[in-house]
Amino acid sequence: MQSLRILGGLLLGMALTAPIVVRADSDDHPYNKRYYNNRRYFDKAGRDYHVWNEHEDRAYRSYLSDQHLAYREWRTVKGPDQTSYFRWRHTHPDSAIVVVK
Repeated sequence: MQSLRILGGLLLGMALTAPIVVRADSDDHPYNKRYYNNRRYFDKAGRDYHVWNEHEDRAYRSYLSDQHLAYREWRTVKGPDQTSYFRWRHTHPDSAIVVVK
């Protein structure tokens, strides 16, 4: 009887956590869009803000391609790497990066 109770508890725990594990694996998770949409990042050297939107994300991906770097989510990029991107960004305006169709 005790082993049935333990087994039932394990199955219930797995059933409750399975949807969380499956959703966390998706790149199109709505949390990512909510996190980035219109969030502002301050550029100390440029003394301005960069609003994170689709255009900024496209510019960031272009920067990574130019620098031959692997993609990392912007929220995980810290300190000197952010400064390097902002420096690059000020020399590459939207008109040179973003192609509007």
